[in-house]
Amino acid sequence: MSRNLCLTRQCLGLVTRIECAIKPLAGDNGMWTLLFAAGMAGEQPSAIKAQGPFHGPIAAESILDTIVESLTMHGYELADDPQIWSLHLQAQLRQINGGRGRSLSGFDR
Repeated sequence: MSRNLCLTRQCLGLVTRIECAIKPLAGDNGMWTLLFAAGMAGEQPSAIKAQGPFHGPIAAESILDTIVESLTMHGYELADDPQIWSLHLQAQLRQINGGRGRSLSGFDR
């Protein structure tokens, strides 16, 4: 499975979109996270979430596979659309990495 994907669902003429990405966490310690942005197509995301950390990309991909399977059972379909919320996901990753850096260093900067 790709480390970046998009799912969409149409309901009552509206298109709901979920973008997913698997990214390594800072620190070169082999930890990875799942990032999700969700909202209405053509708008800013209404929710941005992260799951993890996971030990390696394969563990993260396995969890993502399970999530995608569940979403497809609820009417979502994989879309070939380009990711439009990648900057939002990158900001979430920076926030996670910033928090991890402070807690691992033992002092606030």
